[in-house]
Amino acid sequence: MIRLKRWVREGAIFVVLILVVMLGMDFLRAPQAPASFGSQPLQTLSNQSVTLSQQSQQRPLLVYFWATWCGVCKMTTPSVSRLAEEGENVLTVALRSGDNATLERYLHGKGIHMPVVNDARGDLSAQWNIGVTPTFVVIDKGQVIATTTGWTSYWGMKARLWWAQIRT
Repeated sequence: MIRLKRWVREGAIFVVLILVVMLGMDFLRAPQAPASFGSQPLQTLSNQSVTLSQQSQQRPLLVYFWATWCGVCKMTTPSVSRLAEEGENVLTVALRSGDNATLERYLHGKGIHMPVVNDARGDLSAQWNIGVTPTFVVIDKGQVIATTTGWTSYWGMKARLWWAQIRT
């Protein structure tokens, strides 16, 4: 019984330490939204012109910064695509992943269906100070609500969107 209590206590300490490290890393790697991010016009691969402020007025918007060459993105992109296919408010930014034709071939080949802004030179990502892919940003009514970097589960993304929606 004493061994079990010790194991539970050490396990709890381990979980708390992992959470602290994860939150610390998110804080250190958090993107910095440029001053005019909400009004900057963005062009999707489907030739739709959008702004982040406009896209986030009715419901929270998940902005996903990713790259075709990013190993972790290969695990998270299908979940983001699933969210988009389910009707969640999603906009993605492909960082330095080639020209539009190359990016469209990649998406088609992987069966990925989501709105994509091609940041071929990395200018948009540099404005946001994106240092890690993937990076997730939740925006509601033109305000950044939450950010996280690295691997995030489908349910983690859903929870962040849900939290942004109920907090107002």
